[in-house]
Amino acid sequence: MFEIAGIDHIVLRTTKLSAMIHFYCDILGCSVERKTAEDIGLTQLRVGNSLIDLVVVDSQLGALGGGAPSLTENNLDHFCLQLKPISESEIKQYLLSHDVSVDDFSKRYGAQGFGPSLYIKDPEGNTVELKSQI
Repeated sequence: MFEIAGIDHIVLRTTKLSAMIHFYCDILGCSVERKTAEDIGLTQLRVGNSLIDLVVVDSQLGALGGGAPSLTENNLDHFCLQLKPISESEIKQYLLSHDVSVDDFSKRYGAQGFGPSLYIKDPEGNTVELKSQI
């Protein structure tokens, strides 16, 4: 069994990047921590120990989630749970023992920097990223 340490980040898809940055930074007090190349379309906002990732829908990354957010299109791409220290093999063994499909770990950036993570699906089909602390 592994233990969740907290929420690492959430990913919101948007067609209104400037308005979203204004809302989260100027109104709610977040700060822009990191931006990728414009074609990738990712802006990461610092929220205490966590991140809010803003992904432009018509960017390379945003296109993976389908159309623009609406009543029938997803706005939340995925959320990431930060795990307490545990080996990748222990995480995989645990999930597989509960019939949860797993892929390989990849190095991804999150609220605590780069680290290994993998994606799984919950029973409703929502994507959950599990990020291991190094």
